[in-house]
Amino acid sequence: MIRETLTVTQRDGSTYPVVFGSLDFLSGSLAEAGFRPGRAVLVTDLHVADEHGDHLEALLAWAGYQVHVEAIPAGESSKSAKQLDALYESLLRWGVDRQTAIFALGGGVIGDLAGFAAATLLRGLPLAHIPTTLVAQVDSAIGGKTGINHRLGKNLIGAFYPPRLVYVDPTFLTTLPDREWTGGLAEVVKHACILDAAFFAWLEDHWDRIVRREPALVASMIQQAASIKIGVVSEDEHERGSRMLLNFGHTFGHAIERTAGYGTYTHGEAVALGMKAAVHLSHHLHPDLPAARLLALLDRLPVPDGGLPMRMADLLDALRHDKKKQDGDVRFVLLRNVGEAYVRGDIAPEKVADAFRAGLGRRVAG
Repeated sequence: MIRETLTVTQRDGSTYPVVFGSLDFLSGSLAEAGFRPGRAVLVTDLHVADEHGDHLEALLAWAGYQVHVEAIPAGESSKSAKQLDALYESLLRWGVDRQTAIFALGGGVIGDLAGFAAATLLRGLPLAHIPTTLVAQVDSAIGGKTGINHRLGKNLIGAFYPPRLVYVDPTFLTTLPDREWTGGLAEVVKHACILDAAFFAWLEDHWDRIVRREPALVASMIQQAASIKIGVVSEDEHERGSRMLLNFGHTFGHAIERTAGYGTYTHGEAVALGMKAAVHLSHHLHPDLPAARLLALLDRLPVPDGGLPMRMADLLDALRHDKKKQDGDVRFVLLRNVGEAYVRGDIAPEKVADAFRAGLGRRVAG
């Protein structure tokens, strides 16, 4: 696998690389990104540790790092203040210093938790993301968002903290469970919906082969989707403008996750349902939007039933805790056309409810 690099440019002019290549070449990218051998912490979850932890630990040891491994329980419940405090205590007792590198090996939960720990321990430790899920490779590992959940909502506590390196090895995805693969594809489709009509058409043309995880197509898809995310975060590092477009489907999706109970749906599955709701709301406002075409691709993302229907009152209440509110007004990312998104508030509650019903179908009651 040939190593290729894209670059994120930050507001202050500094940059960091997003490297696509075999993990076996990681040490060279670490050196190029300014990491120096020494004490390091590998933060991962128990599932990823079983699959890939020994390999990465051996690569880091070969490169001269003295590695301390922190393997936490897998799942969204670990993105919590309790788990963060346990991680703080373990690392402080082990003896981190300001030169200790943090390597986040895993999906979005590990990236957010380890990233927030790196941002806040000793006021900042060197951080590298090594994402192992599709959603992390194309989205969550890029851009510097870190944080944990609160009982009142998802991602309400956090910080922007850019890594020094993001290293993407698509071969991690060969062992990715089907539901996590589907969730990642939802984020890929999201990127196309909001900013790249040509990429959306490419996905339509190659979908069956992508679903089969053909290596060459998957590698191409990851780089195309990641390049969209890189372009957005380079333009708007702190989500004050165009980066808000990356929340397409997320305002609805976060409400779905909270109401259904974290873990009922993966983040990507909730976003897939949220995008359907957003398309219906967009079509109401823009009748010329090719909603049928958009929904045809979104309908190819399988999402489980989820058990008991969610109450509409609970979904609407969950929206009131969305972190993207402005002056109490919930903001939605909507589409004028494929690849043409914008942000709008002041949506009547009954129209939001209609969108939930359309996106969720029998998953919602009331």
